[in-house]
Amino acid sequence: MKAASSSFILVSPESHFPIQNLPYGVFRRRDGGGAHSGVAIGDFVLDLTVLEDKGFFDGPMLGNRRPFGAGRLNAFLSLGKDAWTEARSTISRLLRADEARLRDDAALRGNVLIPRAEVVMELPLDIGDYSDFYSSLEHATNVGTMLRGADKALQPNWRYLPVAYHCRASSIVVSGHDFPRPRGQTKPDGADAPIFGPTRALDFELEMGAVVGVGNRLGEPIRIAEARDHVFGLVLLNDWSARDIQAWEYVPLGPFLSKSFCTTISPWVVTLEALEPFRVAGPVQEPTPLPYLSTEGPQSYDIHLEVHLQTGKMDRPQRICAANYKHLYWSLAQQVAHHTVAGCNLRPGDLLGSGTISGPTPDSFGSLLELTWRGARPLTLPNGEQRSFLQDGDAVTLTGWAQGDGYRIGFGEATGRVLLPAV
Repeated sequence: MKAASSSFILVSPESHFPIQNLPYGVFRRRDGGGAHSGVAIGDFVLDLTVLEDKGFFDGPMLGNRRPFGAGRLNAFLSLGKDAWTEARSTISRLLRADEARLRDDAALRGNVLIPRAEVVMELPLDIGDYSDFYSSLEHATNVGTMLRGADKALQPNWRYLPVAYHCRASSIVVSGHDFPRPRGQTKPDGADAPIFGPTRALDFELEMGAVVGVGNRLGEPIRIAEARDHVFGLVLLNDWSARDIQAWEYVPLGPFLSKSFCTTISPWVVTLEALEPFRVAGPVQEPTPLPYLSTEGPQSYDIHLEVHLQTGKMDRPQRICAANYKHLYWSLAQQVAHHTVAGCNLRPGDLLGSGTISGPTPDSFGSLLELTWRGARPLTLPNGEQRSFLQDGDAVTLTGWAQGDGYRIGFGEATGRVLLPAV
């Protein structure tokens, strides 16, 4: 996985955004102006909206459609894989070290290359629908063991289908959004009746989100062989969870207030095309999935993931766990195929959460629920503080990348901070 080309923009080997990546986002300049589409390259954002106005996207798929002026990426996503490939080819060519068109035009560079420090990132998509899967065998086993014991950890259906539930899209926010500690009903151990108040068991969940590109018509399922063609790319996703509210409310229909208060995603959408060199086999699936979920070839991605925690008393974040996307038992293609097999229609900009990603070792568990084993084994931080669950003022940052030979395909960060509870 060596770097295939280089940019005239200096990019360090540790940067998340080399020319091999080119993730898409939506931004505003700090000094004013509307929302523009862009791609990240090193420490800069390339303004696609301005490039489009200047006629740079003149190929057969993009020339008359002008998808980058809408302030969100949905119009671009709806054009499909050929348009995505055409745009990536145009952008990559403009940024190459041996291409003079942008490199040698100082006025143009000043107009379309903006330091990332001078922009504010926005939610890149209008997210119409959001579904969250439960696709990590290790996570499901850990949680099931806590609730039902090791012999009944997995529900009978778990190895036969990608379990999921429909979530709240309106409370999805972009990295950097702080949120108040949620309130709701909880039922303390031994109590006869529930009480109302702030959650005492606030948690993060290390996930990734798949961004749907071209959707499907109602009643027309997406075949698994074509599923990846319907996914534009991936983002980091933190599905914050109030565990004590969830424990009281989830029977019989599942999570509600415990999940709907906030979900954080990273601002940059990394395309599946950029991740293609890192496609790997996922876990062996036993029993063999039903035919509509059966696939051939590598179906997962080798993406290193980390979670960092910084309390109000710490001067820097501390890594508290590391996992990998390739640990997911159910693949992205299987999630898409199952989501649509009954006839559900996906639409451009829809988001599919992977579910918490946990690995096989205790330091790879993707939630505090698992890392502290339901609070029984608190984490001790470098300054001596301990955490069973998140406290007010705590900031959690998700990050991740696929590591190539001398370059990274990175996702940036997804950060959120817990504030005092809302009144």
